[in-house]
Amino acid sequence: MASNNSDTPHRELIMINVTGIDRPGVTAALSDVLATHEAQILDIGQADIHHNLSLGILFETDSSRSGDIMKDLLFKGYELNVEVKFSPIEESDYNEWVSKQGKDRWIITLLGRHLSARHIAQVSAEIARQNMNIDAIKRLTGRMPLEEEERRKKLGKSCVEFSVRGCPDDSRAMHGALMKIASDGDVDISLQEDNIFRRCRRLVCFDMDSTLIGTEVIDELAERAGVGEEVRAITEQAMRGEIDFTESFTRRVALLKGLDESVMREIAESLPITEGLDRLMMVLKRTGYKTAILSGGFTYFGTYLKQRFGFDYVYANELEVDADGRLTGRYVGDIVDGKRKAELLRLIAQVENLNIQQTIAVGDGANDLPMLATAGLGIAFHAKPKVKATADQSISTIGLDGILYFLGFKDSFIS
Repeated sequence: MASNNSDTPHRELIMINVTGIDRPGVTAALSDVLATHEAQILDIGQADIHHNLSLGILFETDSSRSGDIMKDLLFKGYELNVEVKFSPIEESDYNEWVSKQGKDRWIITLLGRHLSARHIAQVSAEIARQNMNIDAIKRLTGRMPLEEEERRKKLGKSCVEFSVRGCPDDSRAMHGALMKIASDGDVDISLQEDNIFRRCRRLVCFDMDSTLIGTEVIDELAERAGVGEEVRAITEQAMRGEIDFTESFTRRVALLKGLDESVMREIAESLPITEGLDRLMMVLKRTGYKTAILSGGFTYFGTYLKQRFGFDYVYANELEVDADGRLTGRYVGDIVDGKRKAELLRLIAQVENLNIQQTIAVGDGANDLPMLATAGLGIAFHAKPKVKATADQSISTIGLDGILYFLGFKDSFIS
């Protein structure tokens, strides 16, 4: 509060903090007092935690009115059964706060089956070590059941989002520290710049095998053809990035020669769908996102998933079938490999008139890395170690609907 020994009215900045049981009309009544006295609100923030209100209002007035304003606010607080406290703010402190508003903003998302106080403490400590400030913390998930049996039954999820301001002293060290917290604590942590693109993502491109479905379809086909062991060995080499995808794909498809195409329908109808896909697709479609399957697998299965879940695009590999309805051991057209996936992501973004920063890519294997790097937000989903280490973001603890929390959705909106 500025000091002035004369009787001449001078400007005063006053912070009020209101706490108590929340109920409708508290904010309206208190702000009406300020309006009546023509006070200028400079900042306002409010939170409700289990019906407990925490409201802060910073206002400007002149010294001739401040006494009446505080008196009326105290009376109104008494009527509303809330506590009102006042703090004078120096103009120099206010100006310093204003100067920080242009600094970079970040969103740190902490996600897992269960979050402990230690997880919160470790993330908060790293933010402090980097000389950054936490502006807000909010819970995105719904009520955590108290009963352990109910938690297991519901495959519970817990997510907390930190809004952080400032530039990290060492961004590489910060990223490494957060990843270590995630690894040691069996949680997922996302660090994203809070810019305009994070708020307007509009296209999500998915890998299919081991991402949308919990299997590699080519392995399923190989089992039916009696060459499962040989194909699985080649698949693992490719997913670890040890051999070229095109070479591995050609070798694996050749081993399927002679398999009846009717087997594909049997496999499609019993595909193990990844946890959270139903919920994820429901929300994405409801909120206007475009979705695509970009797969090194096969068109038949991508088309099946498109029809079942409502994907907008499918690009995958076409198996050649002879006149007798058997696989020839060859494929038709160009292979959808890692490079092609990234190209297709760019192409779809152009068709949808989107900036590439408005895109999201999700995958688990080495051949997904190019599209994960190309997208505005690349997410390694239950990925191989090399992929998880390379991608900026990852989800390893819960299902595909965890992506919604990285986008800032709350359970209260998407349930």
